[in-house]
Amino acid sequence: MKRLVISCFVVGMTLNVQAQDYWKKNTGKTAKVIVTNSKANEKMADKGMVKFERMDQPKETDACIFVDPDFKYQKLIGIGGAITDASAETFYKLPKNKQKEIIEAYYGKNGLGYTVIRTNMNSCDFSSDSYTYVQENDKSLKSFNVAHDEKYKIPMIKEAQKSIGKDFTFYFSPWSPPAWMKSNKSMLKGGRLENDFYQTWADYYIKFIKEYEKRGINVWGLTVQNEPMATQTWESCIYTAQEEGDFLKNNLGPTLWKNGFKDKKVMIWDHNRDLIYQRATTTLCDPETSKYAAGIGYHWYETWNNKTQLFDNLSETQRAFPDKFLAFTEGCKEQFDLSKIYDVKLGELYGRNMLNDFNKGTALWTDWNVLLDETGGPNHVGNFCFAPIIADTKTGEVHYTYEYYYVGHVSKYIKPNAVRIGSSSNRVALTSTTFMNQNGQLVTVIMNDSDNDIDTNLWIEGMAAKLNAPAHSIQTVIL
Repeated sequence: MKRLVISCFVVGMTLNVQAQDYWKKNTGKTAKVIVTNSKANEKMADKGMVKFERMDQPKETDACIFVDPDFKYQKLIGIGGAITDASAETFYKLPKNKQKEIIEAYYGKNGLGYTVIRTNMNSCDFSSDSYTYVQENDKSLKSFNVAHDEKYKIPMIKEAQKSIGKDFTFYFSPWSPPAWMKSNKSMLKGGRLENDFYQTWADYYIKFIKEYEKRGINVWGLTVQNEPMATQTWESCIYTAQEEGDFLKNNLGPTLWKNGFKDKKVMIWDHNRDLIYQRATTTLCDPETSKYAAGIGYHWYETWNNKTQLFDNLSETQRAFPDKFLAFTEGCKEQFDLSKIYDVKLGELYGRNMLNDFNKGTALWTDWNVLLDETGGPNHVGNFCFAPIIADTKTGEVHYTYEYYYVGHVSKYIKPNAVRIGSSSNRVALTSTTFMNQNGQLVTVIMNDSDNDIDTNLWIEGMAAKLNAPAHSIQTVIL
């Protein structure tokens, strides 16, 4: 087998003239500050303006976030979350005014700026039951229909699509083929796709795309398989790196192209950061496989210690495959507890992951369920989890967790096609990232997850704005 060798380095590139001019005009002027401060119970509060003053060489005693607009890296595809069966079922159990509120909160003009939606093809754990779109043993797929999704999922997706507009970015993931295609004859508890059904399963994706697009939902992309190394109590299917590559090269990729879907963005892996480098270098080592893959998806469940995620695996993978984008496709806080929905640690889990993910090259970031009910479900196997918005379907009350606000400090202000620019922090407690929007606007997000307030400086090319980063807070600075 011929191995594909790709140059593995990232080069900082000079910003466009428009962006440079924007910064020069604003040197010595002011920037807007938005803060979420848990101790003060402030949620995305407008804190007014800060002024940039001359600051040549910072001292070691000066806490700083350093930003250099002369270097740019990946372009942001978008940020969003999954509309699963559970999200959509919960949504339609709420009063109309609450439904409108939730759509506005995520996708509206004054909301979080979500543009990305992921959904499940066939059932997943966050479905009320197991289902497929075909009848038992229908190898021809003549019985294929998505009537199941027309009750809840498709209507909610279309509501979001209407609010998002031109930046609507929709992709899907399968958790399991129908049981009769698998080695264990069950959609649950792992098993493998039988060799005899590789092509039938590839044709299944085509049917799904056509049915959704027939309903006006343009499919931007897809992942080959959700969590292909996890034997779960719910819907799951196992592929080795080689098996995933073989399926993509011999069946899924050619079938997409043959049906006029060469533009669909196929993402491999779609599992945790721990094996992302091994999977990418193994699956994509064959140029004939690699040509069908646009991105590499990943989740965050590789460790229970929220401060030691394997972020460096992302940058190593990006260096190895600079022609593929990195996509965070799923993450949530598991083990739902209604009494903890206002805990700031939920937000810090998101902030820590998002900011580090972007700094390591991630171009697409997708949360898990956008909405769950008061049980952390519905979920047909009892895998109850948190979501940024929790709705009590008994009372109609809607709860906004710190997850919602921490994601919003990024998604509301950093727009699709923004470019990440060079930045670093000189304090462990301060995590940050900086992007430049297409209009040249600089957006820096700074999180302090320590127990201490920290006075810091946002330093840009010899100019600095003095900021305060309260304990357990996140802030967005817009210049």
